[in-house]
Amino acid sequence: MNTSFWKAGHTPTLFSAFLYFDLSFMVWYLLGPLAVQIATDLGLSAQERGIMVATPILAGALLRLVLGFMADRLSPKTAGIIGQVIVIITLLLAWQLGVNTYEHTLLLGLGLGFAGASFAVALPLASQWYPPEHQGKAMGIAGAGNSGTVMAAVFAPGLAYLFGWQNVFGLALIPLGITLILFITLAKNSPTRPAPKALKDYATALRDVDSWWFMFFYSVTFGGFIGLASALPGYFSDQYGLSPVTAGYYTAACVMAGSLMRPLGGALADRIGGIRSLLFMYGIAAVCIAIVGFNLSSSYAALTFFVSAMLGLGAGNGAVFQLVPQRFFREIGVMTGLIGMAGGVGGFILAAGLGAIKQHTGDYQLGLWLFASLGILAWFGLFNVKRRWRTTWGASSMTAARV
Repeated sequence: MNTSFWKAGHTPTLFSAFLYFDLSFMVWYLLGPLAVQIATDLGLSAQERGIMVATPILAGALLRLVLGFMADRLSPKTAGIIGQVIVIITLLLAWQLGVNTYEHTLLLGLGLGFAGASFAVALPLASQWYPPEHQGKAMGIAGAGNSGTVMAAVFAPGLAYLFGWQNVFGLALIPLGITLILFITLAKNSPTRPAPKALKDYATALRDVDSWWFMFFYSVTFGGFIGLASALPGYFSDQYGLSPVTAGYYTAACVMAGSLMRPLGGALADRIGGIRSLLFMYGIAAVCIAIVGFNLSSSYAALTFFVSAMLGLGAGNGAVFQLVPQRFFREIGVMTGLIGMAGGVGGFILAAGLGAIKQHTGDYQLGLWLFASLGILAWFGLFNVKRRWRTTWGASSMTAARV
């Protein structure tokens, strides 16, 4: 039955999932826009700065398995509340006790990882309310919460300039507290929520070759998005001598492009098919990143190609999660955790790798070209499995969605 999207699910839950994800991503990404100021005050090297901004990404990736398991065993809403409370406590301690050493930044990054793990809560919470033909839009809207990175990139450097970067952690507690109250009030678990999965189900899922393909595809799209978002403030500062505030605005333009394209990418995947959409987006991202790797002399030119690449990566995120519920509907909690973890690991490798390459070679060229090569590899991998997917679980007789 073809039901209107707004009548098919539960709009308050979709909204609260988006808002929860949005504010969680804002604080998960917080160290990225503050990286230049923190590194300057603490005397960090380019490699240390890269590891600092990458630590929340890796912690969030690993904790997605934990919150994904909790979402299955307890409920997505309960898991979300627990994760948000831990993040609030982490920021409160950082604000009150101070972040004074490199080691302190890493500890803070570990705590902020719970904000990144919100992915494993928000997406199942929203997805379980919607039928197959509306999965792309539902997952795209809920997943558009990664626009929280835009708020961090726009406001964090300026607030740090006005009040000091330590106090930014305290200011972040205000919207987080409001969001927690709204989430508790508005979100509801789906009455058709699948039965809880045991730990062995994770091992079972990993024996399915399709799970590895999805993990790889998402490690490139989302890993590229969050890895670049974390590295770009430092990149624009190092490469073009921009101030932290200006580098934050440049980065905000890039992450805004990727964030806005996530729901549009999901809707596009619903219309033309997730595979076709994803192939196109990999091509755009790989070409644009490869061009930036030539060390363009103009910061505006670099910004243009980074924005274009982020448009492709953002739409690719939406396309991946239009496909996942078709293949793993009853394992959506497990698979969201595994695939989300892979995306975070990809982001950690990219952000930390760019910092290490900058430290040892003097620029970012090799790192950017290596990432562009991964995009090309993902394109060929998806093209390779396209026929099998469309004639098995993606066949028209198996799902109402376009694969």
